[in-house]
Amino acid sequence: MRTHGSNQLIGHSVELLALDQEITRTARSDVKVLITGETGVGKEVVAHSIHARGPRAGMSFAPINCAGLPESLLESELFGHVKGSFTGAFRDKAGQLESAHLGTAFLDEIGEMSLRMQGLLLRFLETGELQTVGNRSGRCVNVRVIAATNRNLREMIAQGTFREDLFYRLNVIHIVVPPLRDRRDDIPLLVDHFLSRFAHSTCSPVSQVSPAAMKALTVYPWPGNVRELGNVIERLAVTVETDPIEWADLPPEIRGYDSVALRPRRERRRTVADDLYRKLTEEQESFWSTVYPLFKDHEITRGTVYEIVRRALAEARGNYKIVARLFNMKEEREYKRLMNFLDKHDCKLPFKDYR
Repeated sequence: MRTHGSNQLIGHSVELLALDQEITRTARSDVKVLITGETGVGKEVVAHSIHARGPRAGMSFAPINCAGLPESLLESELFGHVKGSFTGAFRDKAGQLESAHLGTAFLDEIGEMSLRMQGLLLRFLETGELQTVGNRSGRCVNVRVIAATNRNLREMIAQGTFREDLFYRLNVIHIVVPPLRDRRDDIPLLVDHFLSRFAHSTCSPVSQVSPAAMKALTVYPWPGNVRELGNVIERLAVTVETDPIEWADLPPEIRGYDSVALRPRRERRRTVADDLYRKLTEEQESFWSTVYPLFKDHEITRGTVYEIVRRALAEARGNYKIVARLFNMKEEREYKRLMNFLDKHDCKLPFKDYR
């Protein structure tokens, strides 16, 4: 799956396809969106995709890094200022929220905002009125707000560093972007994409990766996610002089991880879906007490639920009533509840594919 243009979602994994479906559904409306995920997973790409697929696609998309400016400058950047409102304000300046009128404002790193700025943002979200720095009168703008963070906002609320009322204003729809280690099937496609992109910009002769090198890239856990992968491929495009990229060309941390990585089958890294499926089938825990609460609280993605159902359906040879029993549901009403849940959240797979 790809989206065209400079911002792309690349891959065909179950996790990415589930994310793509969620983006499409979210784009239809104008509701506020909170995007969470680790650093480097592509939260801005997701935000831009929501904008590009929605009714505001032809209007401005304004990304604002809330962690990149001190509080006084961030206020001016968001809301604008009038001439003479502070030292250096030599002319009136419209803020990003005003510039994004009829479009989308993307507030990245929302968890880094001070409590005072959180209060100003909350007022804007409640009223739609901009309070320009140095001007008591306000003006209303029509802008869709999408926010993102790699912080745990619920923990910050408990610590008193993030406003609970702002959290609920932003968290109308919550999208969790999976880390790259949870969608390893996408790594070869991402590598090809980055090689093609950097071959042009760096005049690199490299266009391929050897099977051994690709295996090492796929096994590596990528703590910096897609951003880290892109940086590694760009460095290789600059430094490697022969095609293809070999295992020996890779950075030492990737070669070192591959050397000690556990081999297939018995040494394969367990995923979240692995652990949850084991709890259901081996420890006989209930789907409703083990999987459902995590999904409801956005601690696992739709892709994780999809993978759990896929594995159960394969074991049950396409029989959803057996799937319900594997998930420790013993009553007919629980089976119906499961089917309603899967239908509602697009996690229901065609049973005929598994018979």
